[in-house]
Amino acid sequence: MSAQIQPIRGMADLLPADSGTWQQIEDRLRALLEAYGYQELRVPVVERTELFKRSIGEVTDIVEKEMYSFEDRNGTSLTLRPEGTAGVVRACISNGLLHNQRQKVWFTGPMFRYEKPQKGRYRQFYQFDVEALGFEGPDVDAELIIITQRIWQLLGIDAVTLELNSLGTPESRRHYRDALTGYFTANEAQLDEDSRRRLGRNPMRILDSKNPAMREVIEAAPVITDYLDDESAEHFALLRALLDDAGIAYRLNPRLVRGLDYYTRTVFEWVTDRLGAQSAVCSGGRYDGLVEQLGGRSTPAVGWAMGLERLVELYRLSNGDAGGLV
Repeated sequence: MSAQIQPIRGMADLLPADSGTWQQIEDRLRALLEAYGYQELRVPVVERTELFKRSIGEVTDIVEKEMYSFEDRNGTSLTLRPEGTAGVVRACISNGLLHNQRQKVWFTGPMFRYEKPQKGRYRQFYQFDVEALGFEGPDVDAELIIITQRIWQLLGIDAVTLELNSLGTPESRRHYRDALTGYFTANEAQLDEDSRRRLGRNPMRILDSKNPAMREVIEAAPVITDYLDDESAEHFALLRALLDDAGIAYRLNPRLVRGLDYYTRTVFEWVTDRLGAQSAVCSGGRYDGLVEQLGGRSTPAVGWAMGLERLVELYRLSNGDAGGLV
């Protein structure tokens, strides 16, 4: 008898006993997004590696350590998509969807990252992405956050907290980066090897460090909200007012910078304490410079991504491990 072929580590099978719950959750998300005027867009699983290096940022864990990249027979470097926003933006540019138009789209599918597998973190995982391109004001930021609040209500999930921050414009962020560089340089002896390497190229990535030995030095670092330009500060204040009017509670987190370089102004995460170390269930923000960065016209944009494995697990924990939707 031949030896059994084992599954690839970090890539799980979805069995018939579980697929019904997944389908019902996905159906509810689709129906909600269609009610808000979002349409489905499907993008390829494989893209040119350059797309992710240019959008996510070369000095990030995703690009440096986690991407599944390979050369095809023509010698072109290709990558299994590690996240969805870059592919959506590329598709909108490639297909002329942003010429005097605005787009509200969603898509779902597998993503791939070479990470250490653990509960809630897989090497192939599924995301539900929602993106609004061509919308400048904080009202759309608020709309996207309100949609996520509606999702928690639809699924009976209450163990989530919204964390909110603003990263400002690239120019105001440069001033902040200078301040961070000075601070971390003065405290370089307390930095680990990864952080020392990032110090000269992108010190904001140091704030993403999960090394507990660096918690104290990171907590004492300058905060980005002290360096916001006037327009970004006004945008952030208006967003908070809209969320207050909608009755959505949030916690300001000036250390929230997100792990992708393309974010500007609004960034947010819905987090929970019910999934162990993997606390983020839904993450997003504004990326006003990304369309132009990828070869399109300057276009404001904002979106979020939700991990489906974590959403399904959180749904089950919130509803007594129910097999189907209540």
